[in-house]
Amino acid sequence: MKSKIIKIGKSKISTNSKTYFIADIAANHDGSLTRAKKLIRLCALAGANAAKFQHFKAETIVLDEGFKKIGKITHQSKWKKSVFEVYKDASINLNWTRELKKQCRKFNIDFLTAPYDLNYVDDVDSYIPAYKIGSGDITWKEIIKKIAKKNKPVLLATGASSLKDVVKAVNLINKINPKVILMQCNTNYTNSKENLKFINLNVLNTYKKKFKNLILGLSDHTQGHETVLGAIALGARVVEKHFTDDNEREGPDHKFSMNPKTWRDMVNASRNLENALGDGIKRIEKNELKSCIVQRRGIWTKKDLFKGEKLTYDKIKILRPCPNGSISPFEIDKYIGKKLSKNIKTNQVLKKECLI
Repeated sequence: MKSKIIKIGKSKISTNSKTYFIADIAANHDGSLTRAKKLIRLCALAGANAAKFQHFKAETIVLDEGFKKIGKITHQSKWKKSVFEVYKDASINLNWTRELKKQCRKFNIDFLTAPYDLNYVDDVDSYIPAYKIGSGDITWKEIIKKIAKKNKPVLLATGASSLKDVVKAVNLINKINPKVILMQCNTNYTNSKENLKFINLNVLNTYKKKFKNLILGLSDHTQGHETVLGAIALGARVVEKHFTDDNEREGPDHKFSMNPKTWRDMVNASRNLENALGDGIKRIEKNELKSCIVQRRGIWTKKDLFKGEKLTYDKIKILRPCPNGSISPFEIDKYIGKKLSKNIKTNQVLKKECLI
């Protein structure tokens, strides 16, 4: 089956392409356009293919009264401000969009965002080559349909979701727009090392079986990049990680984000892994051709042999090296009993043309 190709900006993404890295700046702009532009520059220099933001207004993503009723739980329990206030601080001024796009263009990376507001889907459309749907909106049918109808690539994160949830969302998008990139995700932002036990990268194998020829990815909030290497090895070709310039800053996303150094380390390790993965065709590789000679065993004569003499096991030894043309030890049985076509000295390699 021919590999599907989805184009985002200048990048052509397929099951055989290099990994497309998305630096999710998210709330790490800390309310400053200047910081946001700085982070775009830094992530581009660190090897990101795209800088991603999140367009929302606190009023259209969270209910202040609702969160006050349930109290602060999971990662939000450490927030000093109310949930509503944190989202308000993290929201992006819509007027920034043009400047963010311009900065991304300046550093030759794509500008992406996840709109968490129905109106913002329209507002950002002219600025982005693809849409991201965050895990939290996987059950919001209205925004999924609206984004799909824009007929641009859709990156769907699937954290805190059952397979049933994922199937519903993928099928809904596919009916409208076949350009789906399905991303495994674990939606936990506590920055705990224990989260590695729950990332469940083998879900990518489940996705490969369930959704034929779909491009896969990983949206990740764990520390380090072990999960990224594992995901790439399992077939993911889009990777999203949070990005900051300082993990010690105050804010909801800084602690578990990658920084310029760790991001560059991740990209370098991933590119090395991509080189190592190869094409899956088992062959003697170019750099092994000489190794075959020195590591494999050839057929060597134990003593002088004469023309017309029959070859028997007691007249040969199977030892390294194996010069080009040597009979393979695996095939020696079919040559035993044949006659020598010429005289052969002791410790000479036995070739097919030596027998008749």
